[in-house]
Order: sequence, then C-alpha cells, then structure tokens
Amino acid sequence: MTNERRVLVHPDKEALAASVAARFLTKTIDILDDLGAANVALTGGTIGIAVLEAINGSPARDTIDWSKVHFWWGDERFVEKSSEDRNERQAREALLDHLPVPPENIHPFPASDDIPDIEEAARVYAAELEAFAPEGAAYPKFDITFLGVGPDGHIASLFPDRAGIRETEATVIVERESPKPPPQRLSLTRPVLNASDRIWLVLSGSDKASALGLALAGASYTEVPVAGAKGRKRTVFFVDKDASVNVPENLIAPSY
Repeated sequence: MTNERRVLVHPDKEALAASVAARFLTKTIDILDDLGAANVALTGGTIGIAVLEAINGSPARDTIDWSKVHFWWGDERFVEKSSEDRNERQAREALLDHLPVPPENIHPFPASDDIPDIEEAARVYAAELEAFAPEGAAYPKFDITFLGVGPDGHIASLFPDRAGIRETEATVIVERESPKPPPQRLSLTRPVLNASDRIWLVLSGSDKASALGLALAGASYTEVPVAGAKGRKRTVFFVDKDASVNVPENLIAPSY
C-alpha cells in the first residue's frame, strides 16, 4: 500500500472528463484481470456525470466485461426514485442503462418512495453493503471510489463540522439538514470510503480551488472533509486548470 496522493491537471472540464473516463476503462480492465471482479462507487454532480457520459461515449466501453462489475454510490439524495435529483437516475441515464450490467450488480440507495423512513433506509443500505462484503467485514472492498468535492470541501454527503464526517462506527449515515438542497441525504461514512483501494476525486471550476488548496495544505478533515479522503493504495485529484490555482507546483504530477 503506497497511500500515494497525486494531482493531475487538465486544461478544461471536457479534457478532464475524457481523461478520467479513459483511465477508468484501462484500470477496470486491469482490476478484472487481477481480481476477476470489481466494485465501483459512483458520485453525482456535474463533472461526475460528465465522466460517466464520457465512459459511455468511449470506443473502449465495450471491451469491459460489465457482468463482473458492481456499482454502488457514495451518497444519495433521499427523494423519490423518479426525481432528477437522484444520483442513481443521473448515472443510469448517463451510463448504466447503456451497459449490459446485470440488475443485481447495481446497488442504489433506497428512495423515499421505496422506504419512507430515512433511518430504515440507512439500515437497509448498510445490510446491502454487508451482504456483499468479504466474510467478517461490514462492506465490500471498493476498487475505485469516485468522489466529487463541494466548494465547502464536502465529499459524498459528509459536510464540514457535522456529525457525519466524525462518524467511525456506522457504515451509512443520515444527513437531515444538508447545507445544499435537497436537505435529506444518505451517505457512506469516511472509514468506508477510505477502505477503497483507489479514491478518485474529480474537481472542476474555480469555486473548488480553495477547498482543494486547503485539503492539500493539511487542513482538518472535520473542517474540510476532502482533506480526509485517502485511498488505501492511491488518492488521485483529477482537476481542471481553474480548480488547480491553489495547488503547490511540487504536488502536480506529470500527465500520464
């Protein structure tokens, strides 16, 4: 485990999405060759969905045996299943509906019209995680976890100075008063996210520059949650030029 962090800067968000998509397809092939299966945690947001659209548009898309890939989510808005706010709906429209993925390989958080009680919805998703975990574990080992980052530095639905970012026992938390609408959310906790082999943070826009700069400067993760995102093997910040203005030159990796 190298626990390596690196920052890769791209000229604009279109180049960023295309680059992350290409790397995802290449890495997924490697993971399937090595392990025979893969668990991927998805994110929402404009750039997160742009990456999924770029994966769908890649000629390399059909080189993957998608029957061996399981898809999860780092967080979800607790709204009706048909809502355009749901990360699941956006991901299905951008990518998943276009892939030959068995339905049982897609693991969305419950929607509010499936399970109206948000606490029960959290328990159901925690049970789903455990059902697909290695023996004795509470959640699967994620091979790649995508995370977006808010201007306030939040990741998934773990917000600054909230109880969720401090949670170390539960695998899924309830956020009832998100600073960003819609207010009710479900989210994986930091220990689950950080058990991923690879965390890929994808940031676009000048409004993310401050949070990125603070994270790389060693800010407290309770105040700037992205500062606490650390994959077991590797943590990569894929950013566009606008988001990179506060990144020290020595932390920017050569393109590859």
